[in-house]
Amino acid sequence: MATNLVVRNIDPSVAQALKEAAARHGRSAEAEHREILRAALARPARRTFKDVLASMPDVDTDEDFNLRQG
Repeated sequence: MATNLVVRNIDPSVAQALKEAAARHGRSAEAEHREILRAALARPARRTFKDVLASMPDVDTDEDFNLRQG
């Protein structure tokens, strides 16, 4: 079900920037506004801690972390 939103008191420069972005993307200002809201509120897919650790590069050996005396 679609919902209508009304946004009041927008700075004229923001409204102009929205119109220009819409023109660059070949869509109406209203469609551009919907896309901006959708993109801003979209949640990225969550990665597991295991996946994050597995994605870390192998940079060398553990010797890099030994304390140097002296």
